Amino acid sequence: MKKILLYLFLFILICFILPALLTKRRNIQESKETTILEETKLENDLTNQNNLEENTNSNNSQNNDIQEYKYKNYGTIRLLHEKTGEIEEIPIDEYLYGVVSAEMPATFEKEALKAQAIVARTYTIYKIKNKKHENADICDSSNCCQAWISKENRFERWEENLREANWKKIQEAVDETKGKIITYENEPINAFFHSNSGGTTEIPVNVWGGSGYPYLQIVETAGESEYSQYSSEVELSNEELLKKLKEKYNDINIDFENSEDIKIIELTESGRVKTVKFGNQNLSGVEVRTIFGLKSTNFTILNKNGSIKFSVKGYGHGVGMSQTGADNMAKQGNSAEEIIKHFYKDIEIKDINSL
Repeated sequence: MKKILLYLFLFILICFILPALLTKRRNIQESKETTILEETKLENDLTNQNNLEENTNSNNSQNNDIQEYKYKNYGTIRLLHEKTGEIEEIPIDEYLYGVVSAEMPATFEKEALKAQAIVARTYTIYKIKNKKHENADICDSSNCCQAWISKENRFERWEENLREANWKKIQEAVDETKGKIITYENEPINAFFHSNSGGTTEIPVNVWGGSGYPYLQIVETAGESEYSQYSSEVELSNEELLKKLKEKYNDINIDFENSEDIKIIELTESGRVKTVKFGNQNLSGVEVRTIFGLKSTNFTILNKNGSIKFSVKGYGHGVGMSQTGADNMAKQGNSAEEIIKHFYKDIEIKDINSL
C-alpha cells in the first residue's frame, strides 16, 4: 500500500507540479529578458533622440550664424533699374543673389561662386563710397555697374528641374560669405571682373587710361581654353569693314591690296592689341573692339582677299578676376579666398564691420 501511494505521489509530481514550476521559472526568465530588451530599446531611442537634437541644434546654430549677421552700415542699398528708372531699396545680400545669378553660371563650382559673391559685394561697397548715380548706390546694367536679375526672371531662363537647386547654390555662396569684402590699405577695392582673360589678365590703364590701381596687375590664368568663352571670330567683307569705320572716321582711306594698310602696330604688356593701323588712321585696340563688336582686345587680323577676319581670345576687358579662370581654380581645389588673392594683389579679405 505504501508503495502504491509513493508511486501515485511521484506520478502527480512529474505530471502536474514539476511542469508548473518550470513554466513559472521560464516566464520569469522571459519577463527579465523582455525588460532588458525594453530598457535597451529605450536607451537607444533616447540616444538617437539626443543625437537628433544635437544635430538639429548644430544646424540651427549654423543657420543662426548666417541669419544673425548684421551690417553696421551698407545693409540696404538703393538699386537703380536702368530700363524703368525706378529705384528700389533692397538688402545687400538679397541684391547679391541677383548679381551672382546674372554674372556667373550656376553650374560653376561653389568656391568660384563664393569668390564672385565677395567680388560683387566689394564692387557694390566701392560704388556706394564712390557714387556715380545721384539718387542710387548702383544700377543693374553691366555696361555701367554690374548685372542684376530678379529671381522671377532668372527662373524663367533656367530649366524648370534646375531652378530650386541653382538658386539654393547661389544663396549659399552669398550667405556663406556674408560681410566679406576685399580691401587694399583698409579700403574696399574697385573689384573689376570679366568672363575669360584668354590666359592673361590686363591692367586698367590699357583699357580706360588713368593711373590704374596697384592691386590690379597682369596675372596668368590656366585652364581657360576649355571654356566656350575662350575663342571667337568676326569676319567682315572689305566693304562692311570700311562702312563701319566711316561711321566714325569719315575721311578714312584703306588700300586693301596693300598689306601694310591693315596691321597691328603695338601690343600691351599682356599681349593685347594696343594700336591698329587702318589706312590713314591709327585706332586703339579698345576702339577696334567696340566698332567691330569683338569680345576682347586680344585678337589677330587676317586679310583674306576680299574680307578681314578677326580671331579673338578671351571675353571681356580682361581686368581683375576672370570668372572662367576662377572656376578652373576651384576645380583644382582652390578656395574662394585663394582665387581672389590670385587675381588681386596685396589685398586683404576682411569683414566689413571691422572697418
